[in-house]
Amino acid sequence: MSSQNSIDEITQEAYLEALQASKSSGRTVLLVDTILKSIEGANTVVYNPVELAKLPTGALLVFYCDTGKVTKERIGEYRKKLPMHECVSLRGGRGYWRPYLRIDTTPKEQAHEYRPYADEAPRCAL
Repeated sequence: MSSQNSIDEITQEAYLEALQASKSSGRTVLLVDTILKSIEGANTVVYNPVELAKLPTGALLVFYCDTGKVTKERIGEYRKKLPMHECVSLRGGRGYWRPYLRIDTTPKEQAHEYRPYADEAPRCAL
């Protein structure tokens, strides 16, 4: 499955969206620490191929290092060791992680455009 994956890295925002979607789909999504430095405000697991191989098939494993460069270079190795899972690198790694970044979970049907003068009559220039 993952050996055919054409995406080698994803952003923090894409990771958070996948994590949110996993709540309804039941898919396992993990942020995998390869440098023994956790990310503040994120649930991470330390890289252990034996334990990660035990996860349900099709899990999304997002590997990170300090800059994202090493995990992106090694993504092929991770995919060989964990062929039943989707393996990607976190773009920018731990250094680009924004602890307060959140995704909007409002359904698009309920979202509305911000219009500060919605209750007033249309304005026109005289």
